[in-house]
Parts: sequence; C-alpha cells; structure tokens
Amino acid sequence: MNNVQDVLNALDKLTGGRVVKSLGDLTRGDHPFVIMKSSNLPGKEVIETPGLVYGDLNKSVKKIAVTMTMTEGSIELAGATGVDAIIAHHPIAEAANSGGVTLKNYLDLYNVAAFELHEAFHGLHPGISFLHGHEAYKADISYGGVHGNVLFVGKTLPGVQTLGDMLSRLNDFMGLQQEEELLFTEREVRGSSSLTETSVVTRGRIVIGNEDTRVNHILHIFPHTGFSPEHLRQAAKEHPEADTVLASISRVYDGHALIEMARELGLNMVIGNCHVLEILENGLPLAYALDKLLPDVEVVVFRERITSTALHETGTSQMKEYAERMADEYLVNRSAAKLSN
Repeated sequence: MNNVQDVLNALDKLTGGRVVKSLGDLTRGDHPFVIMKSSNLPGKEVIETPGLVYGDLNKSVKKIAVTMTMTEGSIELAGATGVDAIIAHHPIAEAANSGGVTLKNYLDLYNVAAFELHEAFHGLHPGISFLHGHEAYKADISYGGVHGNVLFVGKTLPGVQTLGDMLSRLNDFMGLQQEEELLFTEREVRGSSSLTETSVVTRGRIVIGNEDTRVNHILHIFPHTGFSPEHLRQAAKEHPEADTVLASISRVYDGHALIEMARELGLNMVIGNCHVLEILENGLPLAYALDKLLPDVEVVVFRERITSTALHETGTSQMKEYAERMADEYLVNRSAAKLSN
C-alpha cells in the first residue's frame, strides 16, 4: 500500500532531488527551486514549494490526479472520484486555488493531499521542443539571470522543413481537429453560435513568414516568463545560426515589441501551443512517470476546458430568468439606491 510519503519520494526521484524535504529547505533561503513569485501587488505574492503542500505523509494513496492548476473544480472532482492526492504543476496559494476558502478546510473535507511541481519540473525532458518540431541543443531555464525565463535553442527534426510543417505537426499531436469537432457539437447542443474555446481560438499561427518559409535553427521562447526584446537580441547574437523565433505556452499579439524585434533581426516568427495545452506537454509525461514509479496507484489526468459564451446565450432559460431577477432586484437597484443617497 502506497502513501503520501511514497508519492513525495517518487517526485523527488523523477526531478533528481528538487523537491522540498524539510522545513529547513523553506527557511534557509538557499533551495534553488523555492522561489518567490511576485509582481509587487500587495498581498498577492506566492512562494513555490515543490513537493508536498498539504497532507499527512502516512495517508494511504490509491489514486492520484495530475493537473495544471488546482481549483475548486479539481478538489470537487477529486472528492467525487476517490482521488487521494492532487499533483498540480502550477504553484498553490491559499484561497486562490481552493475556491476562496482556506486550503486546509477544503482538502480536509475530502481527505485529499496536495502537491505542486512547477519550476522544479521544468527542463527535465525535451518534450515541448520535440512537439514543436525541433531538438534543443541548448536549454536555459534562467536566461538573463531571471528565474523561470526559459530559452531553448534547437535544430529542426527530420521532416520539419517549413513553418507550415511545424504547425501541421502541432495540430496532429495536440488533436486540434478533435477540439474543433467538439466545439461544433457543443455549439449545436447549447444553441450558442458565440461559443468558443481556448485551444481552438489560440491555435498556432505564423507571424513573420509563410507556410513555405524554410526553417532550420530555432530560438524557442516563452513570453510570459519575462523574455524581453533585449533578451531576444542577445540570444540572436549568441546564436547567429538561428532563423526563426518560436513563442509557445504564452503568445504575443500584433504590435508587440518582441515581434518588432524579430522583424528587425530578420527572423521568422511563429506562435506555437498555448498555455492550456501544457497539460499534454508537461502534465502527460509527469502522469506517465508516476504511473511507472508507483505501479499500484491509479493515475488520472484532470484537464480543464475554458469556454467563452455571449451573456444572453449562457445557461438555460430558467437560469437566464434567475440571473436577471437577482441582478434587478438585489444588485442593480441596491447600487442605484446607494448612488441616490
């Protein structure tokens, strides 16, 4: 019978010893993967603590869920399906990842342990570059001295000769045709022509170049990590062989300074997978690793799907009437009354 300690040991093994093993790892200030994340917004910073966030080390574990970001939806699904431990890729914060209530109360209610494994998991496998059609010959997870600022430099794989080849490869691996078919069916069922979904609306695209543009050497960047135009200029200087900038997980839109810098440097530019697909890029390899290290434990994957719907197409007719009545009788009138006083 496996327990929470066994899960922690498995995470430590697959990361090569990167998880937090004691309170001292948190208090000494020298653990390389205990990292403060802060935009200097009052009260909103969080410290990454790779490993066990909450739970009894002796608690038995028969079923594990791997997810990207733990939410109240994750906790409810865990409780309803007999999951003993959630392993989230992204950092877990009090209330933010537990429906606005304290983590302890919510997790205790369903007897669920919680782990996180973010920066401590990055750089452990070459899968993200592989999926995008190149083999990285350089990987830096702190480019420019910025924690978590990732840069891969790679050579295209056999069969990937153009920017169009890169996008076709992604579409096939990520099953985007299935996502389009699912979205079409959901629109029909819900009677909502406005309905759209993240992975479909953010699919890869070419920013500089065209489908027939040749590609050989790639600078693979992740804009949300703080990768700046000056970082791009420096990377291009260090790797004059590079002909293409690939931005994935996060993306840039028309007019962004990174696009202008790529154009100035004479580089092609392509947008790859969006952040929502990291559950496949990073979550699935993690889940398979745990399945092999803990063969007696059932491993499932929690995959969230975010959609956007026009207000007046959201919900059943009864729910629309309910929402409008609540707004009229308790919210709008209350606001108007306050304004008139």
